[in-house]
Amino acid sequence: MVHAFAIQPPTYNTFEDETEQLEQCKEWGLLSEKAAKTKSFFYKGNGMNLPCGIVGFVDKMTAVIEFDNKQLHCIHPSYLKEMQAANYSQRGAGTADSTETEGLDLEASQEDVPASVEANVEATAEASVEEVKKAPKEPKKEKAKKEKAPKLQLPEDKVKMIATVKEFTTVPNNFSDTEDEVVIYEAVSMTEPEMEIGEAWSSHSATLKKLELEIGDKLSFECKIVAKKLSKHPVPYKINNPAKLQKVTS
Repeated sequence: MVHAFAIQPPTYNTFEDETEQLEQCKEWGLLSEKAAKTKSFFYKGNGMNLPCGIVGFVDKMTAVIEFDNKQLHCIHPSYLKEMQAANYSQRGAGTADSTETEGLDLEASQEDVPASVEANVEATAEASVEEVKKAPKEPKKEKAKKEKAPKLQLPEDKVKMIATVKEFTTVPNNFSDTEDEVVIYEAVSMTEPEMEIGEAWSSHSATLKKLELEIGDKLSFECKIVAKKLSKHPVPYKINNPAKLQKVTS
């Protein structure tokens, strides 16, 4: 059965592993901080009560869920959280779609709703979003928006980068008795295209260990970079699958 209400994401980020899925669900408030594994969720809109799983995200305010029929749907995490309440009740036909769309725009006072989601919202839902956008902003929220640092628009493809080793550390692994080794970098920037990143981190993989890195070493490499915060550290970006690694001598 095809669900006509579903908002299909044209592109989205899948979770690298169960650890990333667990961390993201905790960040959204869908799981408690003590949770050691994920759980089944339910979509209670359009007169339905459908089991679903969280398979990825378009951005930090748009989760992607998958139903039993393998159909995907974009949803605001806060709205999905409301649906898990035992006393959740639908307030009439069509209300779920409009409420969900409003949920997507609640954070528009701080960040713009992603174009990839807007492009796929049904005509009636889009009209509702536009009405909300035209409404005057509350002074307090407008001030918060001005104070927030601009979010970097990271490329989806591999890029050439340089970075300097700042620190070696470990972070907890909920699925192992041992902790994961990671490397924290500073003075991180893309060379093609040029863009300053600041700080980033990566797993201390076997490939990196072969370089026998030390604090202060400068590296050049190719990788994908994504917005993913390091656990218990204020480092906002992750370097995935670095390749063509080379030490750079001054």
